[in-house]
Parts: sequence; structure tokens; C-alpha cells
Amino acid sequence: MQRSALADSDPIPRRKLSRDVLDRLLSRISAGEFPPGSFMPSERELMEAFQVGRPAVREALQEIQRMGLITIAHGERARVMAPTARSMLDQIAGTARHLLATSPKTLDQLKEARQFFEVGVVRLAAARATEQDIKELGDWIEAQHSARKDFSGFLKADMGFHRRIAAILDNPIFAAVSEAMLDWLSNYHVGLVRKLGREQRTLAEHRLILDRIRAHDVEGAAAAMTTHLTRSQDLYARSQTKPPKRK
Repeated sequence: MQRSALADSDPIPRRKLSRDVLDRLLSRISAGEFPPGSFMPSERELMEAFQVGRPAVREALQEIQRMGLITIAHGERARVMAPTARSMLDQIAGTARHLLATSPKTLDQLKEARQFFEVGVVRLAAARATEQDIKELGDWIEAQHSARKDFSGFLKADMGFHRRIAAILDNPIFAAVSEAMLDWLSNYHVGLVRKLGREQRTLAEHRLILDRIRAHDVEGAAAAMTTHLTRSQDLYARSQTKPPKRK
């Protein structure tokens, strides 16, 4: 007996009720029915409106929260948030940190991606920087100089300098990516600046980057940033120290 071609096809899976609730709520949020800052209907109101049980409503709301479109606080209705580039990246922060912690290659890949990204950013920054941008970059360098004997403050100012370069582009996506990369990498900063006495070298490299930005020297700024990031790659490493055994 000849088998029908349809017999070998995959069955169509049944949609979960929570998926239908999710689609309807997303449609209403997109249509402006629930604008940013407003509260969503309560779980009970949604259950009655869609004629579904609490698990379907709760699962849909949790998925929307993971998208960064609402916040859910205990005992309160969900509040609609205005999505931003930063909030979108925050949604993957946990996954990124998990990958960095479990995949030996991911940290090296992140450092490589950061160098590619920041060299591209500084090219645009050198072309677009205003006097105010240059002043504020100089302020970050001075803050870093003042914190030479305070590792935490020195690192904070270091990251502030790099974030401020990305801010010159006036593009929230660039700013968010820069901040996310620096945040993820900061968990792997091993403190070699103090150990190896690199404060002055780091400051000199930052001043050279600023000098090239001030001169609107696109290629010079890119070269200075490449040298700086290549030299500082070993400041971010997976810890090789095992925790002491408990006695």
C-alpha cells in the first residue's frame, strides 16, 4: 500500500495558551493601549478577559518581562517600560555572564570583539568630537590620574573614559554595547594595573587617544586605541586561583 507523502510530515504542534495570551498582550502594547509607565491589568482581569487560567497569564507576563517591556514587582500589577538599547542588552546579560564563566574561548572572543568595536567607535569619535566632548574626556583622564592609588576608582575612571568615547557618537546602541561589554569584562579584571605598575602607562595611552581625537586624526586615534587595547588584553583573564580548602 503506497504511503501518502503527508504521512512523513511533522505534526503541527498545539500552541500553548500562554503563547496566545503573549501575542495579544504584545499587540496591545504595540498599539499603545498600554503606554510606557502605565500599569497592565491585573492577573485576574486578564484571566477573565481571555478566559484562561492563571498559569497561562503568568507565563505570558514573565516572557514579556524577559523582553524588557514590563517590570513585575511582588504584590503589584505589571508596569509597562519604554524599551531602550540598554534594556535589550540587559536581557542577555545573564546569558553572557554564563557563557563567560563556562566557555574558555568566550572571554577571548569578547576581548577580540571589544577591540574591533572600540577601534571603529574611536574612528567616528575622532571625526565628530566637539570641544565639550574633548573636555569631558579630559575630565575622565584627570579623575583617573587622581585615583592612581585607588584601584577601584582608577578602574571606574578607565571605564568612564571608554564609555564617554562611545557617547560622542550620540547613538544609544553604540553607548549600550560599549557599556555592556565593559560591564561583562569587568568581572574578569585581575588587577594587574596595580601589580605591574601600569597606571602611568595607561594614562599616557589615554592621553594619546585624546590627543588624536582632539586633532580629529581618525587613523591616529584608531592606531592609538589598537595599541592601548592590545597591550591591556592581559588585564582581563579567567582566574587561575582555586579557593582555599576548608579545614
